[in-house]
Amino acid sequence: MKSTVLACCLVATCLAGCAGLPTAGPTVSGVMDQAKKEPRNFNMVEIDPRVVSILESQSRAGLPGRLGYYGRPPSQTIAVGDTVAVSIWQAGSGPAFLAPRVAPGTGPTPNPQPGQEVVLPDQVVGRDGAISVPYAGRVRVAGRTPLQVQNTIEHNLAEQVVQPQAIVTVTRTVANTVTVSGEDVVGQRVPLSAGGDRVLDVIASAGGSKAPVYDTSVLISRNGRTATIPMASLVANPRDNIYAWPGDVITIERTPETFSVFGATSTNNKVPFGAPQLDLAQAVAKSGGLIDLRADPEGVYLFRFESPAVVRALGLPRLVNQAPGDAPVVYHLNLRQVDGYFLADSFAMKNNDLIYVANAPLTQVQKFFQTIGLIAAPGLSAAAARP
Repeated sequence: MKSTVLACCLVATCLAGCAGLPTAGPTVSGVMDQAKKEPRNFNMVEIDPRVVSILESQSRAGLPGRLGYYGRPPSQTIAVGDTVAVSIWQAGSGPAFLAPRVAPGTGPTPNPQPGQEVVLPDQVVGRDGAISVPYAGRVRVAGRTPLQVQNTIEHNLAEQVVQPQAIVTVTRTVANTVTVSGEDVVGQRVPLSAGGDRVLDVIASAGGSKAPVYDTSVLISRNGRTATIPMASLVANPRDNIYAWPGDVITIERTPETFSVFGATSTNNKVPFGAPQLDLAQAVAKSGGLIDLRADPEGVYLFRFESPAVVRALGLPRLVNQAPGDAPVVYHLNLRQVDGYFLADSFAMKNNDLIYVANAPLTQVQKFFQTIGLIAAPGLSAAAARP
């Protein structure tokens, strides 16, 4: 009878004492209880094929979805500060507007000949957006293409020159450029070619990045909007390698992507991706895998802040305490089921993700008995030593 009472007291003490023992984090039941009691703080999402498909489609939005898709190169126009060269031909020896160029001191200036070319000195487009052309006056060029300026010059010279023909060339531009700066790259302004240059083309023209592709991020600022994308995505997804536009600022940052892992895994630390892409299965493996004697395979959680677009695509309700911007989402994966491993192999990791593996419920009981053993060991040793 005394043994039964003692056993009951021990079990009761065990159950009560387990709650006060130190632990790496909540159990599966603890996480689920918090999700039910505090829905205003975060959304709980079960990882299934539908969720994996939605996240994959959202990641494919890339730069076009954030900066606007430009499927064609920009139409280059002349701007204030550009340097412009103008060449003019006339069909016959008309008025003395066009005189052939002669070296100083070589004699009188001969009469103009048919087909004579005159090259005006290079001019910097003034603040009024115009350049000066003899007999054509002040010609507005800012915001116009070289072809449009040629037509204006020919029209203005039509009464002064016989069948005038003009060619306008931009010899130096400050407007049709992209600024490239950042770590491991030579900062400079890169002029855009008439045929168009994509982001990777511009980075290559600036000397390229010296850091590994998977450790490099590209930040693009355009028209007051900014987007950051891993360089590996630019290389792997041609759709993300959009055309650069005049005025873009491209910043190269050496920011190795990492994830953090806690709980019943062999490694509790911040772990670098070390590769252009990483999935959840690979991330768990890089952290040393689940500890057999501690981990609960049903309780693998990934904590992430998702954009409003992803939250809407997943059909999640707005959180009561959610601030404007990204929302906290907890993804749950059950690795006790076989299909969980296939899902983990398809679930792409993102920079700054946090993985938590819950302890098995029995772990707390084991800790309690270990603690009791440590406390009782001196007394048992003393009792055993008595004659």
